[in-house]
Amino acid sequence: MSSVPGTSAPLAFITGASSGIGQALALRCARAGYRLALVARRSEELQAWVDAQGWDAQRCRVYRADVADIDGIVQAGLSCLEQQGVPEVVVANAGISIGMDTTEREDLAVMARTFATNNTGMAATFHPFVAAMRARGSGRLVGIASVAAIRGLPGHGAYCASKAAVVAYCESLRGELRGSGVRVVTLLPGYVDTPLTRENRYAMPFLLSPEVFADRAFAAIEAGSSYRVIPWQMGVVAKLLRLLPNAWFDRLLAGRARKHRQGQGKPAS
Repeated sequence: MSSVPGTSAPLAFITGASSGIGQALALRCARAGYRLALVARRSEELQAWVDAQGWDAQRCRVYRADVADIDGIVQAGLSCLEQQGVPEVVVANAGISIGMDTTEREDLAVMARTFATNNTGMAATFHPFVAAMRARGSGRLVGIASVAAIRGLPGHGAYCASKAAVVAYCESLRGELRGSGVRVVTLLPGYVDTPLTRENRYAMPFLLSPEVFADRAFAAIEAGSSYRVIPWQMGVVAKLLRLLPNAWFDRLLAGRARKHRQGQGKPAS
């Protein structure tokens, strides 16, 4: 629970909260009685949305930060600790997904940007809170990965690699925090109808609305699940693809449409 005098409601710190999964999770946490600390690059847009919900500063505070800027997101976390107390839940949700082609020199910068946001940004999001949660003996650090972590997809090299790294990083962190009372929850969304997926040029089976995803994700967070694919059907599909021999997998994906590269479509973030 919060250490701020006069408040007893638990606190959720969520990055990438201006749209999509992050915003849906914010609403779901609010419905469950959480106070909110919401982070986005587009803080003015996020603050307008918060105001439209009728939430005052006691209920919700907005912090401006780009998780790819280590100093910026760490400072947002420190400000949250000072102004609102120690969160019960920290959701490292902010992420980007842009197609890449290794033959194109400029796409190496896309890969670096993707890792800075999806990986280093996640560690920097968690960093300010780990010691305080460990000292308290409770808390949940939630990393948003993707089913794209399970097998690499043509044209998705940066995204798939970054999300596979999220899974491995969260697994490492879970081991480091074992016995501390702090749980690490790794969530692997399938396809969710958000700005991140609307530019996709291929079929998206088992597509979920952000609200349905948020309900299921919230249940996994509350349970302290170490690893959860949402929806479970996508987990089955991904694991079956993992079992396919490489030659069969490569043949299956031959000719599949690829994600837009930078400048080809509206970048999703």
